[in-house]
Amino acid sequence: MRLLFATRSAGKQKEIRRILEAAGHEVVFPDEAGVPETSLEDTLEASDSFETNARHKAEYFLKKTGLPTVADDSGLEVFSLGGEPGVRSKRWAGATGTPKQVDEANNAYLLRRLHGAPEARRRARYRCVLVLLRDARAIPEVFEGTTGGRILEARQGDGGFGYDPYFFSDELGKSFGEAAPDEKDAISHRGRALAKLLAALGPR
Repeated sequence: MRLLFATRSAGKQKEIRRILEAAGHEVVFPDEAGVPETSLEDTLEASDSFETNARHKAEYFLKKTGLPTVADDSGLEVFSLGGEPGVRSKRWAGATGTPKQVDEANNAYLLRRLHGAPEARRRARYRCVLVLLRDARAIPEVFEGTTGGRILEARQGDGGFGYDPYFFSDELGKSFGEAAPDEKDAISHRGRALAKLLAALGPR
């Protein structure tokens, strides 16, 4: 199936293309589908709900392209911070600039918020919610994945993106910044949500 995946994040695009194309599905992203970026897209993530934000993005890009559309909303939830940054993971520190500069600002803010915190207060999880709309009349299909770990006091590894170098995975015994792509895909929040999506899509 040819799917429009409603994200402009280069980091997410790499993971999504890697997983979906390995399963035999063709995936395109907004730029490839000829959808120019506008300020209106900033309003699509105004909810405090991952699912609502993902649904709004799926509806918007389906209307723009007519293609079966999947949208992702995902982020880091630190339990001792009441689930922050959550849906605001990308915008938490309020920084602007390149994706790398935004990531660095968000990570610096995370370290400040957890400065001196014991390991028990560093427990966290990554969470991903996907919404699939097969056509304009379809009932939204929702797929969720989570993965647990803790926030490190110093970065480990340079792989991944976002908070990955500071997220120590319980299952891998290393940070997402140190994990090989296939290791991360197998147990990450996005990898698990995509596996559920693929099961719902069935054979290509």
